[in-house]
Amino acid sequence: MFRRIGAAVVRHPVWTIVAWLIAAVAIVATAPGLPSNSDESSFLPKSYESIQAVELQQKAFPSAFTPSAIALYQRTDGGRLTAADQKDIARITTELGEKKIDQVQKVVPGPPSKDGRYSLTLVQMDSKNAGQPKQADAAKTLRADVKQLARGTHLDVRLGGSAAQALDQQDSSKRGQALIGIGTFVIILVTLLIIFRAPILAVLPLVLIGLVSAVANGLIAYATKLFGLQANSSISSILIVVLFGVGTDYFLFLMFRYRERLRAGDESKEAMINAVGRVGEAIASAAGAVIIAFLALVLSTLGFLKQMGPALAIAVAATLVAGLTLIPAVVSLIGPKVFWPSKSWQKEPENARFAALGRAVRRRPALAAVASGLVLLALSAGTLGYKATFDLASGSMPKTKESMVVQDQMQKAYSAGAAAPTDVYLSSTDGKPLDKSRFTGYEHKLGTVDGVASVRMSQLDKDGTTADFTVTLRYEASTDQAIDAVQRVRDTAHANAPAGTEALVGGMSSIYKDIDTAVNHDYRTVFPVAALLIMVILGLLLRSVVAPWYLMASVGLGFGATLGATVWIFQKGEGHSGLMFMLPVIMYLFVVAIGTDYNILMIARLREEAREGRDPREAAGQALRHAGPTVAAAGFILAATFATMMLAGNALLTEMGFAVSFGIAIAAFVMAMFFTPSLTALIGHAAWWPGHGDRAAQTPDTVPARPADDRDPAGHGR
Repeated sequence: MFRRIGAAVVRHPVWTIVAWLIAAVAIVATAPGLPSNSDESSFLPKSYESIQAVELQQKAFPSAFTPSAIALYQRTDGGRLTAADQKDIARITTELGEKKIDQVQKVVPGPPSKDGRYSLTLVQMDSKNAGQPKQADAAKTLRADVKQLARGTHLDVRLGGSAAQALDQQDSSKRGQALIGIGTFVIILVTLLIIFRAPILAVLPLVLIGLVSAVANGLIAYATKLFGLQANSSISSILIVVLFGVGTDYFLFLMFRYRERLRAGDESKEAMINAVGRVGEAIASAAGAVIIAFLALVLSTLGFLKQMGPALAIAVAATLVAGLTLIPAVVSLIGPKVFWPSKSWQKEPENARFAALGRAVRRRPALAAVASGLVLLALSAGTLGYKATFDLASGSMPKTKESMVVQDQMQKAYSAGAAAPTDVYLSSTDGKPLDKSRFTGYEHKLGTVDGVASVRMSQLDKDGTTADFTVTLRYEASTDQAIDAVQRVRDTAHANAPAGTEALVGGMSSIYKDIDTAVNHDYRTVFPVAALLIMVILGLLLRSVVAPWYLMASVGLGFGATLGATVWIFQKGEGHSGLMFMLPVIMYLFVVAIGTDYNILMIARLREEAREGRDPREAAGQALRHAGPTVAAAGFILAATFATMMLAGNALLTEMGFAVSFGIAIAAFVMAMFFTPSLTALIGHAAWWPGHGDRAAQTPDTVPARPADDRDPAGHGR
């Protein structure tokens, strides 16, 4: 099938390219804008208590004051606020409310800190648009206006709160995307120049994948609008890396095999047809594994991951189609001139390093398997110390951003939980008014919970059927202590609700608690489903029920090693309180799915060598010799492009960039190079049971087997 695809594309390259250009223009011109949402609560389904509490609050207290932005004042000299300062703060608060800024519903003064050094202005915005870009725009206006109004005073004012965090996250994301994009381009360009010493080959994938990127983003925008998915600014940064990293992988898979066929004496167009025919199945299987793994995220209960899964699957699918059509069409038009001005592509270099590695694995497969396995196990030990953190806002931007500075200062000046209090809503189940005489006892019970700083009955709805008890925790909302404390608050609130009433606990800590529950659900659901589907793809590719088991076991070890190393680096080394909560899910999918690419390429080449009559050990050695350079080059580029995410300057992308790049390096340079081929050599023919995938088979483009030392490897040297 893949040979037929290659033949059709190579024989009609111009029409293939024109079809891609027409599709790109049509999709980009008509695609809707990609929406964005930074409200963590929007990522949870309505079945969770924290979301039910939000809905109850909107129904019972539609005009309840919940600040979306907080202006924090302090004197420029750091001293206590004077009476004149308090007068200036009152004036600024009044004038800010009179400006009638879009989205702003109410502006009121907040309480001073206990030490008298800080005071607040609280700004309420339309709750229906929480997390939307228009509220970030309102925060931008508020920030400029409040600073303007404070000029000429002795006050230093900063704007924080959820709307300001959305603004700073937006700005940080734009900077991060620019750095990631530039870093990705430079890495791909320089690495391809070093590998091929051909400027056309270095620039070509960037141009072609850039076209694919435009198509993929348009298709993603269509899918997001069609299925009503949630979007987040971090997705755009991940898409850049996935498109260019995976796209370059498939480009290299094809070009190394194209160069090999040219060295074997094929005519230019026939070489490309043979290249697509021989490596197309491996590329399609690798892409299929990635797509299936990403689509498994649809089973997630978190809207953030539900959006990410289909988006990344669409990106990889577009890249796959381009790898089998657009890239072969363009390269077949250019022909061998694509390698200009280098001449080294015409012959195999002497003393190939991968030939030596192949001989080592062939001679001592048990040693290679044990040594590489022990490395993976040792790194996996770090997973025992894993902890999660749930503050997506602060994880998505540097601590130096203004909203983060406000959050830190408020934790010091006020109770750590004051910026995001917890609300306990006590409601009548029979529609009768609540018995107010029981409020004091209920309030007292909540106040005795470990981790609670204060409790007050703040409001009662107009029918008297729902009461709001505001609970201030001793800890910042996203910390492990706050999440543990809010569970104790829930237990107490439910257990002590008077007869005829029920309690719902809301607030950010409650949302984070439910996110924790949702992520644990995803671990139990997404992980095994993705693994099972990838195993099915491997089984279909290899016609075996044995090989998929140890291939997935090796990838599982790679995941454990990656998570362990990330824990040691960031939790132990950098002192982070935990890793971002969605990191293991994302890491599992990237490391397992994309890491499987290299296992697929290596095992497919091993099978090809075995079919030419070699015994299992010889086939493993030759597979490493032939596919090793491709895996090394592709693995290095993909790991390096993911590492550019560390340039973004925020915890989420820094941790993700390190973890995924490290995992891909493990997959390419430990699993695919040593663990997989050595295990396959040790298991022998049984690895292909019940089929006979390693038995000799004649195909239309099969060339006669030559002595191992005389064969042309897939891409040695420059």
